[in-house]
Parts: sequence; C-alpha cells; structure tokens
Amino acid sequence: QVQVVESGGGLVQAGGSLRLSCAASGSIYDINGMGWYRQAPGKERELVARISSGGSTNYADSVKGRFTISRDKAKNTVSLQMNSLKPEDTAVYYCNAYLFINSYAVKNCWGQGTQVTVSS
Repeated sequence: QVQVVESGGGLVQAGGSLRLSCAASGSIYDINGMGWYRQAPGKERELVARISSGGSTNYADSVKGRFTISRDKAKNTVSLQMNSLKPEDTAVYYCNAYLFINSYAVKNCWGQGTQVTVSS
C-alpha cells in the first residue's frame, strides 16, 4: 500500500506565495518521477511541474519563472514553491508519484488534492 499526502494549500492574494509539500510513504521500492498537477473547475487536470529521478524538471509554460519544484529523494518528498501567484492559478493541486513497488512493477499514485485559491 502506498500513500501520497499533500499539504500547504490555502487562500492567498494575487502576487503572494505558497509552498506545497507532498510525501509518499508505504511499500515503495523506488520512485521514478514526482510532480504536481492541478485541476480548476470545469477544466481538465493539467501538468504544473515534474521532476525526474535524476533531477530534471519540466514546467507548464504558464508557471515558468514563478514556480519551482524540488525533491528530497531520501525522504520521498516533493515540494512546489509558488511565487507571484495569479487568480488563474486557483485550482486543486494534486501530487503524483510514479514509482516501483518492487524491481519490476510500477504504480502511478495520486494524492487527495489540496485547494489553492488566489484572490484578486
């Protein structure tokens, strides 16, 4: 069993900052990549940022230069520092972990989501 738990969402004014954190725990053999996705009302879930096992990152164009993803491999955690927040960043943010539960079986795991609301 694998658990992915996010924390750090909340309400912030436009231009402000928030930091999201996520921890994966349980029967984990190794984690390949971790990332953050978001889903706004009436829209599809979209990638915000991902970080690979080797530390390579990719970001949605809409957040480049404002958001930074980081990872602690030893602790199976990933964080998302969000600066210069805009009302259009309002969404439920989900943590994702693509991991191995043994040497050959992979699993794509999601957290329960955390609400981020940016007021104008």
